[in-house]
Amino acid sequence: MKYYDKLIFDLSKEGRRGYSLPETGLTNHKMKEEVPSTLLRGSAPSLPQVSEVDVVRHYTNLSQMNFGVDTGFYPLGSCTMKYNPKINEEIASMPGFQEIHPLQPESTIQGIYSIYSEMEKMLSAITGMKYFTLNPCAGAHGELTGLMIMRSYHRNRGDFARTKVIVPDSAHGTNPASAAVCGLDVVVVKSNAEGLVDVDDLKPLLGPDLAGIMMTNPNTLGLFERDIKEIASLVHKAGGLLYYDGANMNPLMGVVRPGDMGFDIMHLNLHKTFSTPHGGGGPGSGPVGVAEFLKDCLPYPHVEEGEESNLLYAKGETPECAGMVSGHMGNFGIILRACAYILSIGRQHIGEVGYMATLNANYVKESLRDVYKLPIPSVCKHEFVFDGLINDGAREGKEGATTLDVAKRLLDFGFHAPTIYFPLLFHQALMIEPTETESKETLDAFIEVMHTIAAEAAEDSDILHAAPHNAPIGRPDDTTAAKHPIINYRDLKAEA
Repeated sequence: MKYYDKLIFDLSKEGRRGYSLPETGLTNHKMKEEVPSTLLRGSAPSLPQVSEVDVVRHYTNLSQMNFGVDTGFYPLGSCTMKYNPKINEEIASMPGFQEIHPLQPESTIQGIYSIYSEMEKMLSAITGMKYFTLNPCAGAHGELTGLMIMRSYHRNRGDFARTKVIVPDSAHGTNPASAAVCGLDVVVVKSNAEGLVDVDDLKPLLGPDLAGIMMTNPNTLGLFERDIKEIASLVHKAGGLLYYDGANMNPLMGVVRPGDMGFDIMHLNLHKTFSTPHGGGGPGSGPVGVAEFLKDCLPYPHVEEGEESNLLYAKGETPECAGMVSGHMGNFGIILRACAYILSIGRQHIGEVGYMATLNANYVKESLRDVYKLPIPSVCKHEFVFDGLINDGAREGKEGATTLDVAKRLLDFGFHAPTIYFPLLFHQALMIEPTETESKETLDAFIEVMHTIAAEAAEDSDILHAAPHNAPIGRPDDTTAAKHPIINYRDLKAEA
């Protein structure tokens, strides 16, 4: 075991300290008076005792074992893992933004409120929505918020029968999950042979119990739903609303707006489309936009202009609104970074994002279709899906290479794997999204490696079965890890 492979507990030596805190002036007696006895520990926590230099080295080495968008190409389909411009970080680090508190008097944070207000206006202009709330703290949180708005709209009209939400079979998994969490019933609409929503399969699903339909466009196959206007008309005639999953908004920016397609509600992923940090569970941001007739259903608080002064204020709860979804108005630091990104690109260049993302995706797709199965050969938008290798090396008595093998082998060449086994329409799905930020040289290097892996699979698939060979750890036993997880240090020591 290398020194930096050890756990922080393995580095612990009794009596070592990596900090020095000033005296608080509080005695144990006083603390016991102020803290309820039910909340006091019976004994001190078992924490590692290490010096500052050991802590720094330990976590620095751990960080270098991680893969991130700053260290390599990250073609994670449907996730839009684009580069995070450092000017975003510089602006978010300015003292005037860092040294604020959400409970300050509103008169002292008018600049912050103005950023919220301007951001809502910019997102409205980009998407064709009339109003936005920035409160949701993630994409899935935005989905739930949007569905709460949909539910509130129907209930405010006294229409409690509308509980059904239609979801395409190619949808992101969060779509049916969000609908279920919101207490709505999920019904699946099938895709046709072209990978698009089957309008004939949709029609029988429409009725007086319809709350709405959730779609992303382009869909998870990277294909533009050409029948979207007809779908919007059918759903609206049935009394339902259209919800737009903004995970795939990147290729549409400055080109097509969901509001113009007929969508009534949508969320955006600032940590995807708008270049803010992504991964590790956050921090995220999932603003939700609505058509004009849904304004009163937005969650509170919401920045509004005061009637008696020029001050902005946070509007409170109303009987029609969908409630409160976060402690204040979302992750301000992430909203600020996304605002910097939009202003850096500007109205005149924002349309180039989608064009470049689409060009890059089609370039990679066409360069690899000779060795990877392409189930739907039409022109894609920002991403596309292969269905495994054309020649996986399977022979009598020899197991062929799978999509998982390809993904693991990519790590040996310094590339992160694409999304695998999603969407569920294809057995060996491999979803690739290069984004607009990658150069032709990076894409060519990726294409070359993918060809190399295809050749290895055809000649000796055992190389792929044993991959990765150069990563910090090899291929773990996923089944055992899931059934018998080791989640704390004591269990690990007991296992050893």
